[in-house]
Amino acid sequence: MNRLLKCVGAFLIGGFFVACGDSKSDSKMESSAENANKVYTIKFAHVVSAGSPKGKAADLFAKRAGELSNGRLKVEVFPSAQLVDDDKVFQELKRNNIQMAAPSFSKFTPIVKEFNLWDVPFIFRDNEHLHKVMDGEVGQILKDKIAQKGFIALDYWDSGFKQFSTNKNPIVLPSDAKGQKIRIMSSKVLEEQMKAIGANPQNINFGEVYSALQTGVVDGAENPLSNLYNSRFYEVQKSITMTNHGYLGYLVVASEKFWNELPEDLKGILKQALDEATRFEREESERDEAVLLANLEKYAKDNEGKLTIYTLDEAQKAKWQEVMVAIYPKFYDLIGQDLIQKTLDTE
Repeated sequence: MNRLLKCVGAFLIGGFFVACGDSKSDSKMESSAENANKVYTIKFAHVVSAGSPKGKAADLFAKRAGELSNGRLKVEVFPSAQLVDDDKVFQELKRNNIQMAAPSFSKFTPIVKEFNLWDVPFIFRDNEHLHKVMDGEVGQILKDKIAQKGFIALDYWDSGFKQFSTNKNPIVLPSDAKGQKIRIMSSKVLEEQMKAIGANPQNINFGEVYSALQTGVVDGAENPLSNLYNSRFYEVQKSITMTNHGYLGYLVVASEKFWNELPEDLKGILKQALDEATRFEREESERDEAVLLANLEKYAKDNEGKLTIYTLDEAQKAKWQEVMVAIYPKFYDLIGQDLIQKTLDTE
């Protein structure tokens, strides 16, 4: 009788029938219901403006993650280094103070030396080839190396191909750079690239580039059009050459602690939302480049004599490729000959 009262617990009270189930089963059901309704907050930090292709893509990801998960994924986006800058982003991901970020490739090179691959000049034939490398075997190899460092590597986003600008002799052929002081990011590959064309590489923080160009501390720089235009470097440069010689990009990463705690169904939803945002970001980056080039061409036309824009023909491009390919063996110990060859062979 006690068993019946305790386990079945059927009794009548005031004409109402009340059934008492197994307490452990009830507890599991309650826990399962709680998990099904739990909201997971994701702090997504990045360092560029909300109006940039990366900023717009982060906002789209936040919107779609919320929609697809019926509000179970709540993504809060912090642009313009509002929460953390890229120099401290890995530390904050490890601590799970932020759950997602999209640092530039250069920030990964100190922890995974093979990421220097993205700096190798003229290794990517065009956007199509670049994205096939990113989304194929080579891109996965590099993601796996990031995973070994305790981060969840998700998708690659574009910043754009780099162009040369200078206040001295326009850099149309490799020999034109001889003796010029060119600003670079900290990178062994970029140092070798500049030395190969006879330039003097100068490692200067990005925030100091405008004044360095203006005062002649450096003669020129290499930047994607987004940096050239949005940071107004064109105001203090006499020429821009559309070389597309190098590439800048981002890798979207997540906190390993956060990822391991996320239910499997939400991982799938997050990846779906991010896949949509990645396609958008790449398309937006390409559209943005076309607009920026048009703006720069208009500036050059309206301010005749202040800025000239050069575009390489096939013969000039071949000269650049000849010089740059010759230095690839210098990167074999750093990046790996096999990885460089796999990149070149990607169709």
